[in-house]
Amino acid sequence: MSSGNLIFIGLGLYDNKDISLKGLEEIKNCDKVFAEFYTAKLTGTTVEKIEKIIGKKIEVLTREETEKGDKILNIAKEKTVAFLTSGDTMTATTHVDIRLRAAKMKLKTRIIHGSSIVTAVPGLLGLQNYKFGRATTLAYPEKNYFPTSPYNIIKGNKESGLHTLVLLDIQSDKKRYMTANEGMNLLLKMEEKHKEDIINKDSIICVVARAGSFEPIVLAGTIRDIINRDYGPPLHTIVIPGKLHFMEIEALETLAQLPAQQGRKLQKL
Repeated sequence: MSSGNLIFIGLGLYDNKDISLKGLEEIKNCDKVFAEFYTAKLTGTTVEKIEKIIGKKIEVLTREETEKGDKILNIAKEKTVAFLTSGDTMTATTHVDIRLRAAKMKLKTRIIHGSSIVTAVPGLLGLQNYKFGRATTLAYPEKNYFPTSPYNIIKGNKESGLHTLVLLDIQSDKKRYMTANEGMNLLLKMEEKHKEDIINKDSIICVVARAGSFEPIVLAGTIRDIINRDYGPPLHTIVIPGKLHFMEIEALETLAQLPAQQGRKLQKL
């Protein structure tokens, strides 16, 4: 049995104060601290501020280094290693892969969970978490590359009456973070391509910006009405509602500024 340990620690959603006391205690007892911020990023803080709180130097890994995993695993053979991530540490398949590889190497692993966008966004909007279907991510189109799989996921969820959590592309190396406005435009372009009347300018959509901060933006309305709003700094997230319970409609009106006349239309569906 290896003498090392690998501890996966979620840092939460927004800033350096989101880390749990348990996570902080574990980090202080570690020999080496790694982190990755390409799958998600704490936009309300910096690596330096996190280092000040934990009292240790953080080695931030690139996407390639994280996916390869060797740096983390090799040191974890003999030492106690903390691997820090934004949100909840096991929501990214890359992190699950590293844990599986560690287990095959007979390394001891532990997980310290952090708050997750998967639960924060429904909570802020007042939507019922169990009524969400498969989540999806909108990627920036590149030359000769315009993935439209999110459209089919939204379609499948809608057919089942389920809401869709739509995450927006992050390109940390380019400091490029997709806005809700860009996301809505991409969804409309997907509709133009597929023409199945899943999304149009009169569709109700929800936007959450900077979940985890003290003043997040939480807004619901038709794409036509909210596509040109300024949602401020990243990170942004979109929700495409499915069939809404009357209490969810009330929540969107009360918590997300959904106009009452739009709420009344939804109650008739």
